[in-house]
Amino acid sequence: MPNFKNVGTFDLGRNTSGPVRAFAMDDAGIASGQAFLTSELEKRDMMVRTPLTSFTYTRDIPIRVGGGWAEFVSAMQVGYGITGGSGDNLVTAGAANGIPMVQADFSKGLFKTHMIAAGTRVQWIDMQRGNMTGRNLDSLLRDGLRMTYDKHMDENTYVGFKIYDSTGLLNDPDVLVTDAASNGATSPSTKFKDKTPDQILADINDAILTAWAQAEYDLDAIPNHIIMPYEQYNYLATTRVSELAEKTILTFLLDNNVAKQNGSDLFIGATNWCKGAGADGSDDRMAVYSNKERYLAMDELVPLTRAMTSPNTAHFCYDTAYAGNVSETETFYAETIVYVDGI
Repeated sequence: MPNFKNVGTFDLGRNTSGPVRAFAMDDAGIASGQAFLTSELEKRDMMVRTPLTSFTYTRDIPIRVGGGWAEFVSAMQVGYGITGGSGDNLVTAGAANGIPMVQADFSKGLFKTHMIAAGTRVQWIDMQRGNMTGRNLDSLLRDGLRMTYDKHMDENTYVGFKIYDSTGLLNDPDVLVTDAASNGATSPSTKFKDKTPDQILADINDAILTAWAQAEYDLDAIPNHIIMPYEQYNYLATTRVSELAEKTILTFLLDNNVAKQNGSDLFIGATNWCKGAGADGSDDRMAVYSNKERYLAMDELVPLTRAMTSPNTAHFCYDTAYAGNVSETETFYAETIVYVDGI
């Protein structure tokens, strides 16, 4: 700190005969009890700025809570059959000596779960200092732990973990992969930015119809959810259908898609996991599917839980352990999903 000297004459409530020397921030000034507190020379910004990030997994997949520390999640499936088929074979008459019988084929699918564990450590001295500053270090660390958990869940939802042989919404090997149609130009392109609104609508409708056809046109299985990279989504959301129109391409798609015409409200959203998710690792991918618990889900069997806290005298701190148990992405009807690459 600088020394302030000969700054003028002022009255300290006692007789002065000349210029008064302001106290200096040196040993003598501090010893005399005249030192300013450093914090008084600062304006404290009370906001703690956390890292910038985003999570979209809770929007794009149904999450079921509860189940405990199970090692697997099982799902029962059934298929039906009848001798001779369901056509004219069902026709009977009064003299018939037998009728075809319906049979059921039951099977059970298993989905892996994995436990999550992480901890926080708060030094005892920092806790005491926090009481003076009003900052709760334990709360800040919990926020960081939650952010770490959400980033784990995001990756688990969309692509899974290769080391554990799990996949996600965007790389299921049982899902049909298609390529976006060419724009038919002299220099052909499959990218949305190089297509007309009608051509983009055709790509989306083709994907919806393909998935719906694979589900034998079950009305409940009409795809109602589309995810794509932010670049393509923002292009659709900000580009007008034409120079004379006020409607954006995104609004045009939401109003005219085949899902809406068949009674399903279509959602189109963006996630950063679609960027480069194509089969060759460079193409951008669009996923079209039915976002309902019947068709896919994820189990949060034990949400992130504060398991235990204990003093650690060796390190003069308090250690807290958190744990959880979650499943991989569970796809029950892979035929209701279609990937479109090259958008």
